[in-house]
Amino acid sequence: MNNVDINKLSIISDGSFLLTAGTLEDYNTMTVGWGQIGVLWAVPVLSVYVRYNRYTYEFMEKNDIFTASFFDNAKYSKMLGFCGTKSGRDFDKAKETGITPISVDDTVSFAEASKIIVCKKIYTEEINGEKFLDKQKFTAYYSEDNPLHKVYIGQIISAYERV
Repeated sequence: MNNVDINKLSIISDGSFLLTAGTLEDYNTMTVGWGQIGVLWAVPVLSVYVRYNRYTYEFMEKNDIFTASFFDNAKYSKMLGFCGTKSGRDFDKAKETGITPISVDDTVSFAEASKIIVCKKIYTEEINGEKFLDKQKFTAYYSEDNPLHKVYIGQIISAYERV
């Protein structure tokens, strides 16, 4: 057997993506770099992580459906950078970056996305800092300025790819 680069095992290894929840009239999006795709409880799932202080957290809490929108990361790196560092409380991210919000399966994605995964929340869990087995991982990613994440596991209900 040949050794496989574990960073190439998943669609998420393609780079960052936009996590979006809400409606065309009221939504927020943020760049995400962490997540997993797999099978859990006999259904295909996508797991994403959102810090409590992110504006998108509010939308993830009040909406049952969310999207993961993937882009050509080389072409859209500036957009992904902006959407990951600026808050939707302060900026209209679509207007600022030139991406086009579209309605997909009763939620929001973007016309420029090369792949879209639509998920229905089926489980959430607050990360508990006390449960870290590797305390260096905890201290590397969390501090007073960087609060804990909440995990959202969504059943993948549809997926789209630009051809």
